[in-house]
Amino acid sequence: MAGGQERALRRRIRTVSATRKITRAMELIAASEMVRAQSRLAGARPYVGGIARVLAVTAGEVAGAKRLIGTPETVESALLVVVVSDRGLAGGYNNNVLRAALRHVRAGEEQGRHYRLVTVGRKAISFFRFNNRSISESFTGVTDRPRFEHARRVSGAVITPFLAGEVDLVEVATTRFISAGTQRVEIRPVLPLPEEREDAPGTDAPGEAASAAPGHGALYEFEPDPADVLELLVPQYAEAMLYQVLLEASASEHTARQRAMASATENADDLITTYRRAMNRARQDSITTEIMEIVGGAEALRAAGTSERGRLDLAEQEERSA
Repeated sequence: MAGGQERALRRRIRTVSATRKITRAMELIAASEMVRAQSRLAGARPYVGGIARVLAVTAGEVAGAKRLIGTPETVESALLVVVVSDRGLAGGYNNNVLRAALRHVRAGEEQGRHYRLVTVGRKAISFFRFNNRSISESFTGVTDRPRFEHARRVSGAVITPFLAGEVDLVEVATTRFISAGTQRVEIRPVLPLPEEREDAPGTDAPGEAASAAPGHGALYEFEPDPADVLELLVPQYAEAMLYQVLLEASASEHTARQRAMASATENADDLITTYRRAMNRARQDSITTEIMEIVGGAEALRAAGTSERGRLDLAEQEERSA
């Protein structure tokens, strides 16, 4: 019995050791991808902040463009872009974003809003299908290493309905990457451009995007007409903003996966230690059992020899007396 338990524990140790090698490799890969994503994100933020400021100034110079800046007075239809990953094994990264997005949609529907859903990542497709939510458009194979053309494809599904007046508000549900130790799930507006923002994309100072608007001392000359510039800037801003969102989501995903795989590796180490201790106890029990069997056999032989000797002595005595 003890020997069979020892063999079973050996198999479990081999299985957990193989799993540990996988989780350790995934941890190292996620760590390297996280560093790469952080570097790309740091390079994209200044561009997004700059184009946001120019868009704010340009929209102020064009009559009828006020719907591009500020908070809409009434929102009947909104579009929500939900950005998650294509893969799992990243802790609560996907579930946190998806649940926040679903709560946001339900709260908006209670206010009479109609929501369109555009998803990025396979996990969002299965989640919203399970919750009986229709998806207008979905994109996959994007979040691992997002490129600018990916953001251009996603923005194409966002800009057209907004400029056509089909939706009054465009928002994105994502994980904001603040640092390697801090990521925050949030629902942030994309269009209209927020007039006063505590965290303008690509900026560190509150309201930096709005500070370049008319009335803050900035001087701009437009060539060609501001309306033509605005027509070019709106798609470019959406592309740049969504590109930053994809980069932040990618950095957050790799950070969450690195953290989850490090925890899994530690758990595997603890499990291996537990199994080895149990195997050692089983081996000791097996050795103890074998020793007890040997000693018991020796005692039985000794007892049998003593009994046989006594029988022979009794027979000799009977012969002498006869």
